[in-house]
Amino acid sequence: MKAPMLQNSNSIAKPIPYLVDDDGNINFPVLGKLNISGLSTKQLTEKLEVDLVEYITNPTINIRFANFRVSVLGEVAKPGSYQVLNERISVIEAIGLAGDLTIYGQRDNVLLVRIENGEKTFTTLDLTNKDLFNSPYYNLKQNDIIYISPNKTKVNSSAVGPNTGVIISSASLLITVLALIIK
Repeated sequence: MKAPMLQNSNSIAKPIPYLVDDDGNINFPVLGKLNISGLSTKQLTEKLEVDLVEYITNPTINIRFANFRVSVLGEVAKPGSYQVLNERISVIEAIGLAGDLTIYGQRDNVLLVRIENGEKTFTTLDLTNKDLFNSPYYNLKQNDIIYISPNKTKVNSSAVGPNTGVIISSASLLITVLALIIK
């Protein structure tokens, strides 16, 4: 998370990044160690404005995530990890960043992997169901992973083994030989 920008009339404000530790704390100058776990950027802004008013007249606070990332994997045009500049992104927007589903992607069997408080949760989403828009999983969180499963056509086409060509050739030869013998 990037912390507030300290502004001075003689210079351009530069963001100061603050790392949030495993316990949800940052070490903020003058104020010391602050627990920001569970606070939205708006709540943190309001908290810092109140805490800093004793030291700064009319403090201006701008909070942004410095490393908000989501990953979109599987049957999409451009699988990968994407850095998000906003603090919110929906499942639909993330899939759009990855170039949309391929023709082989299952739209009704999208896996969302989320890590909260050290616990992994696995949720299946249906992109064809309008209830998705009201789901608590519609908006993604930091480090969410979306996996688009392949459909049956893709699975069946990849089921061809390395010996399939040899088997088909042998069967064709056998049928040809039998046809010649039976004539």
